[in-house]
Amino acid sequence: MTAFVPLTTTVAEREALQELPTPARPRVDPADVVVPAGYRVEVVLVGLSMPCGMGFAADGTLFVLEGGSTWPTRPYLPARILRLDPDGRLGVVTEEALGGPRHVAVYDGALLVSCKGGRQSRIDRIDLATGAREVLVDGLPNGGWHEPGGPVFGPDGLMYFAQGSVSQQGVVLPQGFQVDVARHPGVHDVPGEDVVLTGNNVQTYDPTAPYPYLVETGPFKPFRTPARRGEVVRGELRCSSGLWRAQPDGSEMELVAWGIRNPYGMAFGEDGDLYVTDNDFEETSDRAIQGDPDRIWRIEAARRPHGSHPRPAWYGFPDICGDGLPAWHESHLPRRGQPAEPLIEDPPPWAGPAVFLEQPHSAMAGLDACRTDAFGYRGRLFACEWGTLAPMNSPDPADRDHGFRVVSVDPADGTAEVFMRNPRPGPASALGTGGLERPVDAAFAPDGSLYVLDFGVSPVMNENTHISYGHTGVLWRVVRDGSAP
Repeated sequence: MTAFVPLTTTVAEREALQELPTPARPRVDPADVVVPAGYRVEVVLVGLSMPCGMGFAADGTLFVLEGGSTWPTRPYLPARILRLDPDGRLGVVTEEALGGPRHVAVYDGALLVSCKGGRQSRIDRIDLATGAREVLVDGLPNGGWHEPGGPVFGPDGLMYFAQGSVSQQGVVLPQGFQVDVARHPGVHDVPGEDVVLTGNNVQTYDPTAPYPYLVETGPFKPFRTPARRGEVVRGELRCSSGLWRAQPDGSEMELVAWGIRNPYGMAFGEDGDLYVTDNDFEETSDRAIQGDPDRIWRIEAARRPHGSHPRPAWYGFPDICGDGLPAWHESHLPRRGQPAEPLIEDPPPWAGPAVFLEQPHSAMAGLDACRTDAFGYRGRLFACEWGTLAPMNSPDPADRDHGFRVVSVDPADGTAEVFMRNPRPGPASALGTGGLERPVDAAFAPDGSLYVLDFGVSPVMNENTHISYGHTGVLWRVVRDGSAP
């Protein structure tokens, strides 16, 4: 049997939720969360540490992933996979020694888990009966800022998964020093097909030098390595910013798309299409880009039969914003930092437009599709918005309250409405309430109720500092109480 270490838990009475032993989040109160009339918010779990993904088994067993210290800017905490049985028993299935688990799918008696890893991310298979672990997919370029997406299973029975870009802005820069340059020297983005470079490099300082020293770095290059005009960089199957599909055992891996900056959320809609959330460029650093909207992509190429792709679809990274405009377009010129220049000569055809565009720096994260009339909103996508990191990633005061909510998106026409939010914009800790902090994942249970995973307290202290607090994550549940339309 899989190792299962029980955790001591008690039913959290409402009074107990008002006096939690975590100074950063001393209370949690469903009454402080706003949902449409006819729906009710409940608290399932409190005290989670950096939860970042979850997945249901068919019998209602829920597996919750705690990210651990591979999510930057925190003291050490273990990366764990928790199991919540339908009877309320909570335990630890396993602990990750290296890469923090990010997403999970339950398939054929096993957990398929994407792990951020160090220089490379991977997908593990953990047998629920024996605890045996097997690496199904390895070698996806990482070591930087962005995250794995999936795995999820499509109507074709194939496993779909993704990996975001190594760099923030298309070039490895010192702003990511603690994440990539220092911890993983030599990491860089990898294209999904052959690209010709413009020779535009970014000049910046070298944080590894003992004195201020200017260096040039090009796209798809390690830090301090410039690009040459006309240089060809060969595409690879295991690229960054890529989205793949494979057989459930990881074989017959195929690159479906690339150029997706941070494909954190992946879900198949009731219409059978694959939908992926993606985060915007940032208005900071030596390649700054203003006003790039967050988005949800429909991966049209996923409709094609396996093995029939003439070339992978390209969604714009590192040169095109979510609205389809170049990163150097006048509407995206920064108010601080150095403007972007083209990095790819004669780029591939853009695979947009997006199904849905959201306010910049909302940090769209996990999502799921409603497939039942019991909850209402059938066919809609429920997408979590983790929330802004402004002023770190934007100097605009208007960007400081973007996100911190769950939106319902109609993929047929791109319209959306806010489904779950605080009474005022922003995280509960800034508002002095017991509501939402940073929603990171959404999943519908077999009984039709909506579960929302809340990462916890993670404030931006100033333009350079962002911290996260352990034991402040919450699992919420939204149920229809019978009076909803």
